[in-house]
Amino acid sequence: MFKHAIVRTPCKNMVAGLTGAGLGKPDHSLAMIQHQAYIKVLESCNVEVTILPPDEKYPDSTFVEDVALLTPHCAIITRPGAPSRQGETEGIQRAITPFYSAVEVIREPGTIDAGDIMMVGEHYYIGLSERTNPEGARQMIQILEQYGMSGSTVDLKHVLHLKTGAAYLENNNLVVCGEFTEKAEFEKFNRIVITEANAYSANCIWVNDRVVIPSGFPRTKELISSAGYPVIETDMSEFQKLDGGLSCLSLRF
Repeated sequence: MFKHAIVRTPCKNMVAGLTGAGLGKPDHSLAMIQHQAYIKVLESCNVEVTILPPDEKYPDSTFVEDVALLTPHCAIITRPGAPSRQGETEGIQRAITPFYSAVEVIREPGTIDAGDIMMVGEHYYIGLSERTNPEGARQMIQILEQYGMSGSTVDLKHVLHLKTGAAYLENNNLVVCGEFTEKAEFEKFNRIVITEANAYSANCIWVNDRVVIPSGFPRTKELISSAGYPVIETDMSEFQKLDGGLSCLSLRF
């Protein structure tokens, strides 16, 4: 169960954030409204939310998930694959200090975005992507093993991050879309398959026995509800324009 979450308020400069979505520039005012709603959703799931201030130096800094992995045993500061994001780690390290005494750091030449890391119990699946290289994954697995956990890699071909198309919902249930429907690494799971037309909603999050999905995907809601989860919908339109999903906006621990 999660007790805490860390989020960062979207900065006005988010309109200059990295994206390949082709959906136009986000509306900062609307993004602020959606971010506040996101926080309220987390709080409704009995999570205490720490809200960090906007950081105008880093347009993508609202996507806090990528810059740290918070495990039950230690925190690991990543080294983001996009050079424009690597400075974000300093601020997030300060933010997690009150919660963790054990903090590890990924070093150059390793790169890794935590959006490429999916926790399943004590095991962590790590996507090898444009943002996460083999050296970053090697360092991450080495650190995990030092603390009694484990990790393995998954080759990605078509998505930005592993959690773009896969979401673990506990109880051996895994939401999958696209290339993840055929991955041998995930054969042991009960797979909830999301169609390509609903691909954006594959990035959903389990929060204390509830599942949060982006609004506007009734078929995804039906599938996840049928698996036995209460489903909460929240609007993510402005973050979708920056290739961002629900998991990207918080560190949950």
